[in-house]
Parts: sequence; structure tokens; C-alpha cells
Amino acid sequence: MDKKPKITVIGAGFAGLSAAALLAKDGCEVTVLEKNEMAGGRARTWEKDGFLFDMGPSWYWMPDVFENYYQLFGKTTSDFYELKRLNPSYRIYFGKEDTIDVPATLEDLYQLFEELEPGSTKNLESFLNQAKYKYDVGMNEYVFKPSHSVMEYFDPRLAISGIKLQLLGNMRKHVHKLFKNEKLRKLLEFPVLFLGATPQNTPALYSLMNYADLVLGTWYPIGGMHKIVSAMQKIAEEQGVKFIFNTEVNKIEVKNNLAEEVITDKGAYKTDFVVGNADYHHIDQHLLDQEYRNYDEKYWESRTMAPSCLLFYIGLNKKLNNILHHNLFFDENFDEHAEEIYTDAKWPAKPLFYACCPSVTDASVAPDGCENLFFLIPIAPGLKDSETKREEYFNLLVNRFKDLTGNDISDSILFKRSYAMNDFVADYHAFKGNAYGLANTLKQTAFLKPRMKSKVSNLFFAGQLTVPGPGVPPAIISGQVVAKEIKKKLKKA
Repeated sequence: MDKKPKITVIGAGFAGLSAAALLAKDGCEVTVLEKNEMAGGRARTWEKDGFLFDMGPSWYWMPDVFENYYQLFGKTTSDFYELKRLNPSYRIYFGKEDTIDVPATLEDLYQLFEELEPGSTKNLESFLNQAKYKYDVGMNEYVFKPSHSVMEYFDPRLAISGIKLQLLGNMRKHVHKLFKNEKLRKLLEFPVLFLGATPQNTPALYSLMNYADLVLGTWYPIGGMHKIVSAMQKIAEEQGVKFIFNTEVNKIEVKNNLAEEVITDKGAYKTDFVVGNADYHHIDQHLLDQEYRNYDEKYWESRTMAPSCLLFYIGLNKKLNNILHHNLFFDENFDEHAEEIYTDAKWPAKPLFYACCPSVTDASVAPDGCENLFFLIPIAPGLKDSETKREEYFNLLVNRFKDLTGNDISDSILFKRSYAMNDFVADYHAFKGNAYGLANTLKQTAFLKPRMKSKVSNLFFAGQLTVPGPGVPPAIISGQVVAKEIKKKLKKA
């Protein structure tokens, strides 16, 4: 093509930022349209009275993915923020005065396993070696495939790898075969919560997440997770990407199977290619005329969604005692809570929950003498959301937090803000108010996910509802894959 190809990216989440910068680097004229007031998608921030909250992702895993992305532009992580490895990585509460602090060193990890289950060191070594293999193959071979067709996986080398990757087994069997101690089992099954499915329905392939967790470690960018967004936006702008915020996309105008115009509440944008980084279901079902949709509503209703969540952002006027940056509360039955998310969808009777206190690590996110705290409860998507229900669960969390940690915050709350399904729908058009996209079940893995390529020949989807899946690193990779696919089409033009 003689003229600069015009690319319109809908949504400034991680995948949109990733694709936009790479396409601009390749000489395209890229415009990002974002309905909210800032970039980041679910990784937006909220500031109040000297407190700075990351509204979404709070775990920094797979530091190699971020570093590899920055290096595509001749940059490195330290050009943008200081990255600190947390030690301990996180704490798991099994009950009052019954906790595990997950260490950052392998030596201490082996010691922990040996203390809880004598003789388990050999099995842990085997488990982590397998997890490393899966991580190396998965992150280098599988996640960068566009998954347009099953034929992409008909490669003798990948077939052999597929057997070793344990694509057909599940995480529950894999973990329980090697370890008998219930606390260790819960520790090893925990990372699949990021994938939005139960251990019984998550392929054993995803023990690669244990390698990311226990070996590569849990990190934190000083200043907050939004530092990643700032870094990626800066890179994109340096490549010439134009960002337009507070702009709602209302329709993608298609003629002769080509997306010709993206129509917003502020005007229309002529385009040669569209990257759909907003909610896939919303774009597919609401921005395209029926004949151009990849799927029908029946298909979407049949999908197994990852959870939504109920969040509380809390400003405290005091410091907390004996709390880590990341705290998981597994004092109630995991399987019962999971059933209330995936099988019999309802508000959980005795929920597991997560508490993040970044001010333990980073003084910049709260005023002196104060604490920045947020709670998260995973819940089934599509539930009826109300302020009454939110308040009921907030009181439950405050009481459980007090009982398990000894910290009574009830009289120290300067303010709180709740965020749940209605907000996910309003802010992100999230299908059923989901927080994490699709569950990574076997039937929703790789080429069985919603297709990256649209029926419309110059429209591609990116983000958590398509390949490679949910999470910040996969979203960044999703943008890279889409950029590569568009580049291929441009070369043929």
C-alpha cells in the first residue's frame, strides 16, 4: 500500500496498547479510541485524598513477558519503573494463626514443603521441572499462535510437546497425585484462579502458572500496576499513536465485507483495519450488523465465563499489623465457593477472598500513617448486583479480616468504594459483568476460544476473550499476535 494504512484500535487495554504501538512502529497511522478517561482498561487507577488505587490487576507475574515487549522498542523495564520482588511472595490464611508465607527462594520453598509433607521435596522438584517445560514451550510455541485453525497445531514437534504438556489431564489430578498435604494442594491449585476455572476443569498444562508463581516470582512496580500502562502508552505515543479518550464507539460500518468506518459519539473515523480490544461479545453482538457477527447469542450463552468479582477500595487512617502485600483467605471450603461460581451460580455463602495492601511495599500509594487496602471476592458472573448485597459482603469481610488477622478496621475507614458487576458492564461493556474473560477450560483453549479473526476481513479481535487468554501478560501477547496478523495482510495488499 502506498499510503500509510489507517488502523483504528477500539479500547486502550493492554492488548490494544500492545497492538497499537507495534503497528505504528511498522509505519501505520494508528488511532486508539477509548470510552473511559484513561488508558489501561481494567487496569485504570482511582485517586482520592492522597490514596492511589489500582482498580484491576494487582499481581505482577511473568516479568519476562513485559521485558520482552519493551525490548521490541529498544527499551527495558527499568526505563519505566523500579521492579521489586516481594519476599514473601504472599500469605495464605487457612484459619486464625494458621498461615503459610510463600517464600521467594527455591531453597526456602523446598524447606516449606518438607516441613508440611516430609519426603515431598522429590515430587516438588519433579512438579516444577514439568512446570518449567510447560512454561518454556507454552510461552514460546503456543501463546504466539493466532489459533485460526487446529492445523496450526499439527506439527510433530508440537504433538510430542503436547503429550508432555498434559493437555488432557486436569490440575486437580496432577497436584493430588504428587502431594497429600491439603495446604500444599491449595497452594499449588491457587494460581488457576487467575485462569477463571476450577482445578478439576483446568488442563494440567496450566501448572506453568506454578512456575511463574514459585520460580519466576511475584513482583511489584513501585508506584503501582498503572506504571505498566503508563510505560506502554508512552511507547505507543513515541511511535506516533494518537489516543482519543472519553469516546464511545457505537458502530463499525461494513461494506463489501470491509470495515470502512468506526462511528463514535464524537464522530466517525475512516479506517483500513480495526483492532477490537473492547469486550469481544459487545463488539460482535452490538457494533456489527448481524450478517458480520462471528457468533450468535446462543454461542455466547453457552460459554463458561471466568468469575466476576466484588471489589472494595478502602482508605484507612492507620497502619495494619502483620499484613503482607498479598493475602489470600482460604479459611472456607474452596470447592463449595467454586460450585457457587461455576455450577450453581449464586452469591457465595462462605466466600474465599483476597486482600491487597500495596502500601506495605510502596509508601507512595497512601498518605503517611495510612494504609491502602482492597478486598476482592470472586463471584459468578451475571448475578443480580445491588448496594444492599455489596454492603452485606463488606461487613462479612471486615469481620473475617478482624478474626483472622487481628486487625479491626471498622473504626478506621476514611472512605470505601465498591465495584462489582454493574460497574464492569457500565465501564467495559463486560459480558455478564465478567472480570476475567473466559474460563480456561479444555473446551475453551487455543483454537477453541472465540476466533481472533472476524468474518469481516480487516477486523481482528484482541484481549482476554480471545487467544491466548485472560491475564495481563497474555493480553500483551494477544496484541502482539494481532499486530503480526495485520502486518501479514498489509504485505499482501
